[in-house]
Amino acid sequence: MFQRNILDNMHHYLYLLINIGSVLVPFLASFYPKHPFYKNWKNYIIANTIVASCFIVWDILFTKIGVWGFNQHYLLGIDCMGIPLEEVLFFFCIPYSSVFIYFALGYLIQNNPFDKIHKWLTLSLSIILGLIAIICFDKWYTSVTFILTALFLAYNYLTKKSLSKVYLSYSVTLIFFFIVNGILTGSFIEAPVVWYNNTENLGIRLGTIPIEDVFYGFLLIASIIQIFEYLGREKIVVKKG
Repeated sequence: MFQRNILDNMHHYLYLLINIGSVLVPFLASFYPKHPFYKNWKNYIIANTIVASCFIVWDILFTKIGVWGFNQHYLLGIDCMGIPLEEVLFFFCIPYSSVFIYFALGYLIQNNPFDKIHKWLTLSLSIILGLIAIICFDKWYTSVTFILTALFLAYNYLTKKSLSKVYLSYSVTLIFFFIVNGILTGSFIEAPVVWYNNTENLGIRLGTIPIEDVFYGFLLIASIIQIFEYLGREKIVVKKG
């Protein structure tokens, strides 16, 4: 009976375990002697905190108006500013893993296939996403996500900033994204951890994942990476000076 009660209560830890599982290996690998990511923690924490704060506010507002919500069956039951504690942790665990992948690929990949197409890709995506955002202005998740991503891409295109390394690392991140977000949106489990109001999105799913999640995730990770890189360059300039 005792063991059965433990198993019956384990589902409340699912979202927390997903967060921990997502960050555990990258965290341990951060201490690899030849390329220690932990030495960049200060810059990463600053970048992540800045961007995560904005996304958490976004998350709180969208939860409040019913764009998405959470299944208490898979949560600890601890709320933080109107959203589950696990959701707040999501904005720190997932980006850590993603930025670590970006950092590691900088040493592992010599020839980036996106180097030749990044300008065209950035311009095309910014136009396409911007148009969809305008057409679907009545759908909160689609319009807000796509217009913000389009503006981010347009800024990088106009300022001639290369996103080739970001595209490469995010392509790898997507492998894990489909696993993690797949579970959160209902793959392999009875009901989704995070549910979406389909009247506020395009209704296009990649498995169980709303297509908007792909661009939402990209905007989150790419923004953190750019601030992270900026802080790193500033440190080098100061040292040289």
